[in-house]
Amino acid sequence: MDQEFLTTDELAARIKYDVRTIRERLKDSVLIEGTHYFRPFGGRKILFIWEAIQRDMHKAVPRASMTMMSIPMANGSTLHA
Repeated sequence: MDQEFLTTDELAARIKYDVRTIRERLKDSVLIEGTHYFRPFGGRKILFIWEAIQRDMHKAVPRASMTMMSIPMANGSTLHA
């Protein structure tokens, strides 16, 4: 399994988002630990899994979810209210 790991700066350059936006708005809401990123050796450094991010960026938002309130869950699923 050959995966590409990116730092926050490298990810920001690829997806054209500011580093602060990734850290403050996307991490832990859209980008989920264990799915989109991990902390090697339990440290502070974060490495993003490019294949998982690329896969999920291309997912379309269903029209029905635009009218419903949805809450992202830590495991990557969504609670629809």
